[in-house]
This record gives sequence, structure tokens and C-alpha cells, in this order.
Amino acid sequence: MQNKKVVLITIVALLALFLVAGYVYKNKQSEEYANISKSEALVFQRPYSVVIGNEDAKVQLVEFFDPACGTCAQFHPYVKDIMKENEGKIKLVLRYAPFHQNSDYAVKMLEGAREQGLFMEALEFMFATQVYWIKNHVVNPKQLWALLANVKGLDMEKLAAFMNNNKTADEIIAQDLKDAETLKADKTPSYFVNGKPLQEFGLENLKKLINSEL
Repeated sequence: MQNKKVVLITIVALLALFLVAGYVYKNKQSEEYANISKSEALVFQRPYSVVIGNEDAKVQLVEFFDPACGTCAQFHPYVKDIMKENEGKIKLVLRYAPFHQNSDYAVKMLEGAREQGLFMEALEFMFATQVYWIKNHVVNPKQLWALLANVKGLDMEKLAAFMNNNKTADEIIAQDLKDAETLKADKTPSYFVNGKPLQEFGLENLKKLINSEL
């Protein structure tokens, strides 16, 4: 009888020790993750990055995208809906990953439109008209340029001056591509939620990852 009590007490003690050890380990992992996130915060969001939504939002949704990417265009409305459903709780950080041939020209045009306060208008126009300026996954800069004249309010002369004289866009593209490589974001769109990568691509999986951080 005494032996049974000893065994029972030992089992309970071991179980308690296991639970405590697990709790400590999880806390340590959380602390390590927090430290990594703080030290590598710039990898996810640079001072120049386009940020949509509340800067102080609980959830940071980072998207590496290519304006010539068809899947990026398809997912854009879904991301907008998620942002709307969680207004004030999510900030979207848009990063460039121009993997398609000549898509760096599209990015530069986007940056030129951004200078005029028309970034989102130009981006959504590009997404909506991809079929006209992309052929066999290759961007036709001249065709895109001609189409952009249809973006309401976009001053094409100012855009031309930007394209001819601005070197900042090249630096932004180079840095974003470097960060994408660091984060192993080799496809578009690639999503990160509070620093956590979307491991298995899909809308429902993206929603689950975001909800786990809300």
C-alpha cells in the first residue's frame, strides 16, 4: 500500500514537473520570438514601405507582391475584405518582389504614382488590366505606360520625370528583394503575419493565421 502511494506521488510529481517545464519552454520560445521580431523588424517593414491601415494595429500583415502577378491580383480583394472586417486591428505592409521579367518598370511606375498620392489607384488599375500589358509572363512597359494615362488624376508628365530621374525606386526594389531573400519569400504573393510566414498558401489558411494573432 505504501509502495503504491510512493509510486502515485512520484507520477504526480513527474507530471507536475513536465507541465512546468513545458510552460517554461513555451515562455522561453515566446521571448526568443519577440527578440527576433524586434531585432529583425526592418526586414518586414522598412521606413519607406507602403503601409495601409492603422500604424499601431495589433496585427502586421506583410505581403511581398509583384504588380504583374496574377495571383496577387486575385488575392487583393480578399485582403481588402479582411482589412475591412477587422478595421483598425490590421496594418498591411506592401513590399515589392518583381519576379516577372520587366516588372521592375511596373514597380517604378507605382512609386511614381505614389509620389502623386495615387499608389492604390495605380495598383488596382494595374491588377485590373494585367491581361493588356503582360504576355507570356513578360511585362510590356510601353503598353502599361499607355494604359496608365487612364488613371484618374495621374499626371503623366510628372510620372515621366520621375521615371527618368528618380533612383530611389531602384534602391527600394533592391532592398525589398534582399529582404524577400532573407525571409525566403521566393513566390508572390508571400504573406507574413506578425513575423510568422504563411506556411501553406491559401485564403482560409491566411485567415486562420491572422485570426490566431488578433
